[in-house]
Amino acid sequence: MSTLESDIIDERALRSAIAGAPFSGVISVDSGDAPVWRSAHGLADRANGTPASEATRFAIASGSKAFTALAIMRLVEEGTLALDTAVRDLLGDDLPLIDHAVTVEHLLGHTSGIGDYIDEDDDLDVSEFFLGVPVHTLTTAEAFLPLLDGIPPRAAPGETFSYCNSGYVLLAIIIERVTRRGFHEVVHDLVIAPAGLTDTDFPRTDELGADHARGYVFDEGLRVNTLHLPVRAGGDGGASTTTADVHRFWRAFFDGRIVSPASVALMTAPRSRVEDEEMRYGLGFWLTETGAGVVLEGCDVGASFRSVHHPPTSTTATVMSNTADGAWPVARVLADAMAALDDR
Repeated sequence: MSTLESDIIDERALRSAIAGAPFSGVISVDSGDAPVWRSAHGLADRANGTPASEATRFAIASGSKAFTALAIMRLVEEGTLALDTAVRDLLGDDLPLIDHAVTVEHLLGHTSGIGDYIDEDDDLDVSEFFLGVPVHTLTTAEAFLPLLDGIPPRAAPGETFSYCNSGYVLLAIIIERVTRRGFHEVVHDLVIAPAGLTDTDFPRTDELGADHARGYVFDEGLRVNTLHLPVRAGGDGGASTTTADVHRFWRAFFDGRIVSPASVALMTAPRSRVEDEEMRYGLGFWLTETGAGVVLEGCDVGASFRSVHHPPTSTTATVMSNTADGAWPVARVLADAMAALDDR
C-alpha cells in the first residue's frame, strides 16, 4: 500500500468490511488526479459468471437526484425557471392535492410537504416493493403522474424536511413541461455532457448492456430487479454510472462546469439538519453532519451506492453494489476515512 493509501484508508478495516458481508461491487478512492484505491468484487452478472470490474456500470438509485437538481438549476440560470416558481402554475389540473404555496425550491430541498409515492417511513423490505402501475409504461416523467396522484400532503410547505421521492419525480415533470423535451435528453445535454461523463446515462432495465451490473433482489440466486423498478426511471432515480465517472462528476461540479460557482455554493449550503441520517441537506445534495463532505447516496432493489467528496482536497470515496444492502459496511469505513480529512 502506498503512502497516500495509508494516509487516507484504514486498509484492515476496509478489507474486513468487504469480507464480513456478501459484497459484489466496486470501491474507488481518488485524491485529485491520483487513484488511491481501486477494487472490484463479486459478480456483475451471476447467470453468466461475469465478474465486476472497475469499468462496470452500476445503478445509483437516488444518487441520480443530483442530476435532476442540476438540470433544474441550469434552467434557473437560463431564466426558464426560478427557485420561487410556484409548482401549481405548471401543473394545471394535475395533482390537485399539491398546495399552491409549493415552490421549485421546496421540492429541491425536500421541504415541500407533499406526500411520497414511496413511503420510506414504513421500514419497507425492498424485496417486497412493487409499483402500482405496469413498470414497462414508466418511460417518461409524465408517465409517473398516476403514481403521484391522490397522495395527501404530509406537512405545510417549508415547515419541515421530509425526504420525498415524489418531489424529484415532480421536478422531472416540470423539466419536461418547460422545455418540451424528454427529461433524460435534457439531463444529458445540461448535466452529463458538460461534465464529460462518458459512461453515465439512464438505461432501460430490460436492455442492460454487457458492461452493466444486473441488480439482484437477494444476496444469492438469479432473481433480478426488472419487475420491481420503473423500466426507465426519471427524477428520483434511474441513472447508471462508473466510479470513474462519479469522481469526474464531482470535479466538474466543483469546477463550475455544470452550473456556476454561485449555484454550487447555493446547492451545497446546509438548509436542513436530518438527525435520523446524521447528515445535513442542501439542494439536491446531502452534506456530512460536520466538516466539508458532500454526499450522494441511493438504495433500491438491487442497488446501493454512496459517494463522498471532500472539496478542499478533491478526494472522492465511492462504493457501488448490485444488492440493496451490499454497499453499507464498506460505506461506513469510507465515511470514517473521509471525515478524518477535516481534521488535517
